[in-house]
Amino acid sequence: MKIKITGIGSYIPEKRISNADFGNHVFLNDDGSAFGYPNEVVINKFKGITGIEQRRYAEDHLSSSDLAYFAAQKAIASAAIDPETIDYIIFAHNFGDVKKGAIQSDMLPSLATRVKHKLQIKNPKCVAYDILFGCPGWIEGVLQANAFIKSGMAKRCLVIGSETLSRVVDEHDRDSMIYSDGAGASIIEASDDDSGLLSYESGTYAMDEANYLFFGKSYNPDLDPDTRYIKMHGRKIYEFALNTVPAAMKSCLDKSGLGIDDVKKILIHQANEKMDEAIIHRFYKLHGKSVPQDIMPMSIHELGNSSVATVPTLLDLLVRGEIKDQKIVKGDILLFASVGAGMNVNAFIYRY
Repeated sequence: MKIKITGIGSYIPEKRISNADFGNHVFLNDDGSAFGYPNEVVINKFKGITGIEQRRYAEDHLSSSDLAYFAAQKAIASAAIDPETIDYIIFAHNFGDVKKGAIQSDMLPSLATRVKHKLQIKNPKCVAYDILFGCPGWIEGVLQANAFIKSGMAKRCLVIGSETLSRVVDEHDRDSMIYSDGAGASIIEASDDDSGLLSYESGTYAMDEANYLFFGKSYNPDLDPDTRYIKMHGRKIYEFALNTVPAAMKSCLDKSGLGIDDVKKILIHQANEKMDEAIIHRFYKLHGKSVPQDIMPMSIHELGNSSVATVPTLLDLLVRGEIKDQKIVKGDILLFASVGAGMNVNAFIYRY
């Protein structure tokens, strides 16, 4: 038995924030000292590394669970199912619902429960729960749905990734320009043909790597030190990703019994364009191959890094033909992969 994605949907906020919108920000070093060069230089260097030109922020009155609800509605419509037949709602996020301007996380009740309520699902046997797995959360949710369905505990799951990272960033930290908001959702069911998930890989590295992403105080020493924001050791994450993700992808591909030339598209977490390109280059180098043209669809240029939402949103855009010069057809072999807080790494091979 295999499982497959029978419905996909995403919610991309309408509020566009361009790089130029950061022109008047007061960026500081981690010790609170001022940068020695103007914001224009900071922004141009940022774009050259990450590829991000703009990102999306959620409308002020909406929360992460709202975005998830909108994406879930689209996934349910895409799959043409009755939501009352969903056995599990698995909601991947990192910071819960955060009100605009509040920065306090709200996870009671769970965001999965909130989505179930918004969908008005009456069936009490539809179990709703959240997972915290960093940016690879949606992929991990798919793997959990796979386990539930193969064990006979479920026939149909709703897996969601949603986040409003714009509300947990330190505006004095230049890394704040990376993050964005959004949601992606998918319906997962058993496959009665040769399509679906073929193999997977997942792991948590929690020795030296555990605190590469963390909650820390603002770089502005005048602000309350007890108010915390998302922080990261960017160089360490970059090196970790290059040393672990390609190997995990290769292991996953090896388990599937397929070859590198069978892979038609790689859907990788949209974290940083240069990092993603380096990961893909190293993955193909492990096979003694050059990277094929157009193997890696990208959405980061316009959407930024929305954490758990990047991969399902990328798939939704690809399925709907909304990524220029990119398409997938039935039978294509897709490789999904992600890396993030934990540090967590996962991947799966999928026949579309």
